[in-house]
Parts: sequence; structure tokens; C-alpha cells
Amino acid sequence: MKLLVTGGYGFIGSNFIRMILSTQPKTQVVNIDAMTYAGNPENLEDLAGSLRYQPVKGSILDRDLVDCFAGNGVDAVVNFAAESHVDRSLHGSTEFVQTNVLGTAILLEAARKHKVKRFLQISTDEVYGSLPPDGIFTETTPLHPNNPYSATKAAADHMALAYAHTFGMDIVITRSSNNYGPYQYPEKFIPLFITNALEGKKCPLYGDGLNIRDWLHVMDNCGGILAALEKGKSGEVYNLGGGNEQPNLKVALALLKLLGKPESLLELVPDRPGHDRRYALDSSKAHRELGWRPCIPFDRGLETTVAWYREHPRWVKHIKSGEYQKYYERQYGS
Repeated sequence: MKLLVTGGYGFIGSNFIRMILSTQPKTQVVNIDAMTYAGNPENLEDLAGSLRYQPVKGSILDRDLVDCFAGNGVDAVVNFAAESHVDRSLHGSTEFVQTNVLGTAILLEAARKHKVKRFLQISTDEVYGSLPPDGIFTETTPLHPNNPYSATKAAADHMALAYAHTFGMDIVITRSSNNYGPYQYPEKFIPLFITNALEGKKCPLYGDGLNIRDWLHVMDNCGGILAALEKGKSGEVYNLGGGNEQPNLKVALALLKLLGKPESLLELVPDRPGHDRRYALDSSKAHRELGWRPCIPFDRGLETTVAWYREHPRWVKHIKSGEYQKYYERQYGS
């Protein structure tokens, strides 16, 4: 099998590529990544020289580039490429619309043109909006995105399903809960806390810290994505949740304890606009149809995540200083 993976230098994409190449010995991967601030080539530097892996510096907005690689014997497209940080979307949504909506449309059109067998769209639970204390999102929950980021992801999902309905394309969508684990860019909650605390810096937490998220280890998500790629039904959506709801404050305190840092580093800051209060996913459909279940307990996953950041000071230094951008300029040119 030959996969075209987009956004493969990002957090989830890089973990997925590494998992595929280590567990699927007959699979080849082409990775198209624009190498923006969160697309770090160091995430996959251990794959340099692999005959089954081809990195390509480029944007999914480049129609000619996408068309070239989609038409080169690709069996499936797995689209991770996205602007994904809510905070950034609050300061300007144009890039989110461009990458998340137009970029997905360009990929879909290339896949249709070249009759790619399967298109897997990687989405998020944030497209559903915010939950009351006793609710849960299913795949049939109406989409109600509450910020520019999630609105563009919802639009991309609608576009993908429209291609499935109109053109009969084999489209599958996965929507996961909040991921954590190695190689996550430290603008997100858990790696920001870990890396700041390791430096003795303040660790900011929005509002009262009681916003609830359902945490899923990135490798459990990658396993669900692979299951959807192999077993998912065309035109279907699959929720991939960790079944592990935690208030952000509890997670923050657990991280400081694991790091051996004082709680005085925790700093409550003004809440961001439109901050969803709670997410929770019903993953029973993925259990039934894909045979997938998360297997990494949150306590253990958090412990190994903290250990990974401790053990990779070079990666942390490079990504927080921007030095990784110099790395890819040396590797691929500016």
C-alpha cells in the first residue's frame, strides 16, 4: 500500500507515520508538509534514509503539487494537514480557512481525479461544540463549532462527506478527543505546562481551570486512525475518545507533581473568548465496527509523556527557540 499523508511533520501525523512504518512493512508513505511553525522535521529525523518514506516540502494549497503526488500510485490519502490552535484562530482566521477548508477541497478534488481508493479526513471533537454536564457526543450529534478553528474543521468535514455523497468517493472521517503525548508543539496545554515547569516558568491556565476534556494518548489515536483506514465504512464518521474526562486544573496539578515542581507555578489567567466548557465522546461505534479501544491509562500516559519531554531537551530547546526552522532550511532550502 502507498499512503499520501499530509501534515506528517505535525504532532499526530508524525506519530502516525512512525507507527505505520514500524508495523506495516509493505506500506510506503509520502509526507507532504508545508513545514509551518508546528511542522517540525526533527519529529521524523530518525526516518532519514528509509526507502519506504518520502518527505516533500509543500503546501496542500499547491494544486499542481497535490495533483502530482495524488496521481502517483497512491492508494489512500490521510489528511492531517491543518491549522489547529484555537488561540491562533481567535487572532486571525484567514489561514485556517485557507488550509483547513480550501486545502481539504484541493486534496479531495485530486483524489477524485486520480480515483484514489480511500480518503481519510482527520477531524476533532471540537466540531460538536460544548457539552452540558451530563451529555455526550455521538457521530449523529449536530455540528455546532464555537470558534474559528473548529468552524473550519466542521466545514472540511462537510466537504468530505459531500464528495462521498455526490461523487461516490470512499471517504472516512475520524474525530478524536484531546490528544497528548510525545512531539506535541508546546503551545498546547500539556506540553506547555511541562516545558515551562522544567524551566521554572509560570504555567498559565485559562479561567477557573474547570473546563473538562476527554484525554486520549496520541498512540491510541493513531491506532484508531489505522483501524478506520483499514476497516471503516465509506461515508461514515468515527469518534475516537479516551473515555477519560478530566478538569484542566486536575491535569495541571498532576503534571506539576510528576515534575516535582511547586503548585505556585500555576497561574490562572483570563479565559479565552468562546471557551468550550466540556467535551466527551461516545466511541461505541468505533468499538463495534473497527474493533478499536484505547489501551493507555491516563496516569501512565501522562507519566511517560513527562518522561519523554525530560529526555528530549534538544527537541524542546529547538522548537521553543525556533531553531528547528533553521534545520529544515538546511535540509530543504528556505
